[in-house]
Amino acid sequence: MVARANLFYMDAMTSPVPAPGRPPPDLQGIQTFFYRHGDLFNHIHALASQPPNPHPGAVSRASLQADLHAAQARCARYAARVQQLECRLSELMGEQTQRTSGLGAPDDIDQLHRRITALGAEVADVRSQLGERTDELHATRLANRELMTRLNLPRPTA
Repeated sequence: MVARANLFYMDAMTSPVPAPGRPPPDLQGIQTFFYRHGDLFNHIHALASQPPNPHPGAVSRASLQADLHAAQARCARYAARVQQLECRLSELMGEQTQRTSGLGAPDDIDQLHRRITALGAEVADVRSQLGERTDELHATRLANRELMTRLNLPRPTA
């Protein structure tokens, strides 16, 4: 809306004859509008002080620099995203290769191996306790035999 008003004002101020199909401009109303809006008025005067563009279809250096900057920023974002996706793809391919080749054990198998090791150590402890109790049992039976043998010996009669 503001850009159209600026162009209309500029067009009205620079051409004494109205454009075909347009009513003659109300210059008094347009001027009071812009005097009330000082920022627009200053913008119009700044545009009027610039030399006219000899090539109306040409682009300005500033717009080309802005486009270049935007393209470079977009390229940097794309490069970062591609790098992120490459890392993720590499991780997934590594995991899949490890699973299919059988080189590395999955987590649950590693956990089972740790459990087997812990149970093996527990079995060894229980076997040593069983060995100690078996030795105690043999010693108790030997002592019991000796006592029974002494008990069954004939006693001297006095």
